Amino acid sequence: MNSRTRAAIVLALLGTALVPAGAQAQDGTDARLRRLESELRAVQRAVFPGGDGRYFTPEVDTSTPAPGATPAPAGPAPTAVTDILVRLDAMETQMARVTARSEETAYQLQQLEQRLQAMEAAPAATVPAPAIGVIPAPGATPPASTPTPPPSAAAAPASSGQTRAAAPSPERVAAVQAIAKPQTDDAGDDEYSYGFRLWQAGFYPEAQQQLALFLQRYPSHARTNWGRNLLGRAYLDNGQPREAATHFFENYQANKQADRAPDSLLYLAESMIAINDTNRACIALAEFGDGYPALATGRLKEQYDRNRSRVRCSS
Repeated sequence: MNSRTRAAIVLALLGTALVPAGAQAQDGTDARLRRLESELRAVQRAVFPGGDGRYFTPEVDTSTPAPGATPAPAGPAPTAVTDILVRLDAMETQMARVTARSEETAYQLQQLEQRLQAMEAAPAATVPAPAIGVIPAPGATPPASTPTPPPSAAAAPASSGQTRAAAPSPERVAAVQAIAKPQTDDAGDDEYSYGFRLWQAGFYPEAQQQLALFLQRYPSHARTNWGRNLLGRAYLDNGQPREAATHFFENYQANKQADRAPDSLLYLAESMIAINDTNRACIALAEFGDGYPALATGRLKEQYDRNRSRVRCSS
């Protein structure tokens, strides 16, 4: 065997050994790229929710040229290196889109937080405890002693220098007694429903007392959100917007997704309008429009439009 024959055999053996090694390196690079692409898609799904593919575009799509486009000159066949570069370019594009969306979301959250801080910075109105006496049960005989009158009754000066409210008339006591209190298996709902009937009949101070009693006894009842909202309305309808605003704001802050949270926010704006606080009224209206767009064009549209027409907001 001459030297040329031995050299050819050595080169053939070297080529056989090098090809698998190169293929193995390529396989490792592809595995890393696939892992990075999978992680990036997971990040995309978290930033762009929705699994129907509307937020995602093909990474590379050169199958069909655009109409009128000049065909690209034929070049060398794609290699493993060019394929890696193309996939890296697609990953960089997706990462830029994710970053932009994250910054936009952070800005929106910052604006919402500033609005809520402005509302919370409002001086809380002091809500006086209801001063009316215990509402007599339906059919009960009125007590001999004079009950504590409702806060809306006219006050007369006493000899000690303090004021004493006038006692409710016998006709009013009889009218309150005529309102039946429900008697069902749900005692909490009965208390709320009785407060609602008092409010509906126009006995606002008595309704304030009854609803406050319901909230004290059943703080975790399913009607609690409704009770706080109705308590605010009992004050608002009785000409006490400052006291009403406190209950509306607390109800909205307690659970913004509850049934009557949007109603409380809208009535909060109405209370601010009643005390000529245009700035806070506009904040509440803007918060309502942004947070409950479906209600602003649906169930609460009439009240929303009416409140907006009563104030002039900068935006």
